[in-house]
Amino acid sequence: MRLVADIIRGVEVQKALGILKYSKQHASDRLEKLLLSAIANWQVKNEGADVEEAGLFVKTINVDSARQLKRIRTAPQGRAHRIRKRSNHVTIVLGTKEDKVKVDNK
Repeated sequence: MRLVADIIRGVEVQKALGILKYSKQHASDRLEKLLLSAIANWQVKNEGADVEEAGLFVKTINVDSARQLKRIRTAPQGRAHRIRKRSNHVTIVLGTKEDKVKVDNK
């Protein structure tokens, strides 16, 4: 998940959606869905604004670890191997052109 998140960090929203749509990695499907949700949330908060005119980009994206499901898989000669099914928490913050100019000037 972190590898895919690093690819879209700082990229414009439309370009990031294209990258995620055509990426072969499994995590790209989930990140694409999350990015679409973030765009929809931005549209609700800014009713009169247009996404393309605002120049949205992925300002920050954080991937933090979450709980692990621990399972046992049988192994040869009566042994057992532990399987860790990992999950994570992803946080996306979108910014506009105005935010980018402020950050660049600092």
